[in-house]
Amino acid sequence: MVDTGRKKRPRGRKSPRRGPPGAAAEAHWIYGRHPVLAALANPARRIKRLVVTRENLGALGAKPRAEAPPAEAASAPEIAALLPEGAVHQGFAAFCAPLEGATLEAVIARAEGRERAAVLVLDQVTDPRNTGAILRSAAALGALAVIVPERRSPHETAVLAKAASGALEAVDLVRVTNIARALEMLKASGFWCIGLDAQAPAALSKTDLTGRIALVLGSEGGGLRRLVARTCDHLAALPMSGPMESLNVSAAAAIALYEAARQGGC
Repeated sequence: MVDTGRKKRPRGRKSPRRGPPGAAAEAHWIYGRHPVLAALANPARRIKRLVVTRENLGALGAKPRAEAPPAEAASAPEIAALLPEGAVHQGFAAFCAPLEGATLEAVIARAEGRERAAVLVLDQVTDPRNTGAILRSAAALGALAVIVPERRSPHETAVLAKAASGALEAVDLVRVTNIARALEMLKASGFWCIGLDAQAPAALSKTDLTGRIALVLGSEGGGLRRLVARTCDHLAALPMSGPMESLNVSAAAAIALYEAARQGGC
């Protein structure tokens, strides 16, 4: 492993100015077995309507959450009529209020006292399927949160929830007004910020990913913005040996998190 020159972070914490968390979002349908069952298991999720096929009523459990509405039995075509065309609902649909967004301060507080912790920071990743897939990897590999900008990031939607396959209920999706300032706050709180950049001279596998880390990934087309890249402690690349120059951002996030877990950083 190369020497990254890491020094112990000061424990003092700066608090950058930030606006209210959460991009604008409205009540919406969540569909699919895993997203709906995960929503039912999440006490923070407010469910307004629950519709399932008769054969799936048993999957809800004998004692559903007290505040959840009673399940409505419907046919698969009747459920499909409630949802966007082509939605793969698997006989499950729930009309939900959006989750209240966690704050960056709360995530940092959860990391206090931990020797190892990881968060993902997405710099203007706009595709909800990519964000959902990244949430799923974050849940599978033990990341504390996925941090996104309030602007130029997807709202909570059925598409995002379906791609997350239940992870939207398990991993904090944190919205901040400014990614560079959020990175400065993480750094002041003992996190090392590692940006993924295809042109970086160091390979991610040769970079120290132990301790508390923030893995920073750029947009699907443009990569990391210049200020965000400059704010990172280190830049690292995922070396490509084939004809492709880069990976889809959700695939890159999964590989980066796996490498951090392999090194003991999650």
